[in-house]
Amino acid sequence: MMKNSKEEPKSFEASLEALEKIVQELERGDLPLEKSLELFEQGIRLSRQCQERLSQAERRIEVLLRDNQGRPVVSAFGEEVIAESSTPD
Repeated sequence: MMKNSKEEPKSFEASLEALEKIVQELERGDLPLEKSLELFEQGIRLSRQCQERLSQAERRIEVLLRDNQGRPVVSAFGEEVIAESSTPD
């Protein structure tokens, strides 16, 4: 297997797809130890790249969701902000 001396960064989706393929290969359990270790190392690298991209996206979203005074606006995912006050039953 030839490796490029300079690997191009993959998109998040491409990295995730490659990671899924590695997991499938490792789950088969019929690989020699050295090949398993090589795939495991690649999987760890891809996992870290995906996690870093998710962290970057989260930081960008946090910046975008600040109010006009710079305070973060936080709500549960999918939760709508209700403008009217609710009264207890």
